[in-house]
Amino acid sequence: MKMEIPEKVGRIISTLKNHGYEAYAVGGCVRDTILGRTPEDWDITTSATPDETKALFDKTVDTGIEHGTITVLIDREGFEVTTYRIDGEYEDSRHPKEVLFTRSLEEDLKRRDFTINAMAYNEEEGLVDIFGGVEDLKNKLIRCVGEPKERFSEDALRILRAVRFSAQLGFAIEENTRAAIQVFAKTLQNISAERIQTELVKLLVSSHPEKVKELYKLGITKIILWEFDRMMQTSQETPYHDANVGEHTLRVLRNVRADKYLRLTALLHDVGKPDAKTVDEKGIAHFKGHGEMGEVMAKKILKRLKFDNDTLRKVCLLVRYHDYLYQDEITAKKVRRAMNLIGKEMFPYYLEIRKADIKGQSSYRRKEKEENIKAVEMYYRRSLENQECVSIKELAVRGKDLISVGISPGPRLGKILERLLDEVIDEPERNKKDILLQKAREYIKLENQ
Repeated sequence: MKMEIPEKVGRIISTLKNHGYEAYAVGGCVRDTILGRTPEDWDITTSATPDETKALFDKTVDTGIEHGTITVLIDREGFEVTTYRIDGEYEDSRHPKEVLFTRSLEEDLKRRDFTINAMAYNEEEGLVDIFGGVEDLKNKLIRCVGEPKERFSEDALRILRAVRFSAQLGFAIEENTRAAIQVFAKTLQNISAERIQTELVKLLVSSHPEKVKELYKLGITKIILWEFDRMMQTSQETPYHDANVGEHTLRVLRNVRADKYLRLTALLHDVGKPDAKTVDEKGIAHFKGHGEMGEVMAKKILKRLKFDNDTLRKVCLLVRYHDYLYQDEITAKKVRRAMNLIGKEMFPYYLEIRKADIKGQSSYRRKEKEENIKAVEMYYRRSLENQECVSIKELAVRGKDLISVGISPGPRLGKILERLLDEVIDEPERNKKDILLQKAREYIKLENQ
C-alpha cells in the first residue's frame, strides 16, 4: 500500500533510517490517511532512544522524554518522535509502573489501544499491519489490540476512547471489546476529570454525537454522567414530545451544528426535567422551571468535569433560556428583552438551540413553534440593523453623566441606569442623552418627594 506522507515527516524518517535506526509514521495519522481523511498531526515511532534521536536533529524539545517522546522541530513545525516501548505493569488503570524501551516495532504496536491505531508506515517497508487494522477499517469496527480486558485494565480512558472513535468514524464496537467495556466501565472513576472531559467533547463535536447513547448502554454514563441515566429513564407524557427526555436530547444533539457550546447545551438543556416533572390529574406531564433547575445542575456537572469558566457561563446561560419565549406571542419589545437577558453575543446560539429543540420534539403544533422562532429571529435581525440598545453599555448615558446631574456613585446610580435601560428597551427611540438625563432628573425628584 502506497501512502503520501508530508515531506518533513519523510525527512525525519529518512534521517533516522540513514543512521541505522528503524522509523515509521504511526497511529492515527496512518489510520486517517488510509480513510482519506486529513490527519491532525503526524507521529513517528523509532527504534532510536531519545538521546540517539536528539543527536540527529538540531532542534528538539523534551515533551515527554520519560515516556520516550521528544518533539523534533523543522522550520518551527513540531513532530513527536517516540522510542519503541513496552509498558510495565499498570496499578491504577491510568499509568504503567515503568516504561521500558525496546528495539521491536511489534512490541511497541502490541501495547496500543485499537487495531486501527496500531499500524505503521514508511516508504521502504510500506504498511505494517500486524493486528488487522486495515480489515477492521473495511468492516468499520473498533477492536482492541489483543485481549480487550488487558487493554482496558492498562488505561481505563480507552473505554471512553472506543466510543469516541466510534462516533468520529461512524464505526461499530466489536463484540468482545463491547463486553470488556461493560465489565471495566466502573474503572473510569480512576481517570481524571480533565481526561474524561477531553474525550467527551471530542465525542460530542463528532459526526455522530448521538453515540452518547452508547455511553449509556455500556454503563459509562453511570460513572461519568449519571444525570443522563435519569434523563433516559424520564418519560414525557405530553403531546409536545414522543420520546423520553434522553431520546429527545439525542435528537437535539443530531440537529445542532458541531460546536462545543451548542453540543454541550444540547446534551444538558433538559437535565433539569427529571427533578422538575409533575403529572396533573389528566396524566399530562409538566416540567415547569426545568430551565432554571437545569442551569444549576449543568453548572455542577461542568465544574465536576473541570470545564473552564467561559464554557460554564455560556452553556449554563443557554440551558437556562433554551426555551425562552417559546409559548409567547412574539413582539419586538419581548425580543429586545430576551436579547438583554441572553446577550447579543449568545443570542445566535440561543436561536440555534431553539431550532434544534423544535426538531427533536413531536410534530404536534410544530408549524406554530417554527413560526414562533422565525418571528424571534426576524425581530432580532431588525434590532441589530437598527442598532437598538439592549444593554447598559449601549445606553446614550454613562455613570459619569448621571453624576454630573447630582446622582452620587453607588448602588443608587446603578439602579437608575437599569431603569433607564428598561425605558429604552420598551422604546428604543428614547436612547438619546438629553432624554435620558431628563428622565434621570425625574427619578431623583420623585425619590426626594
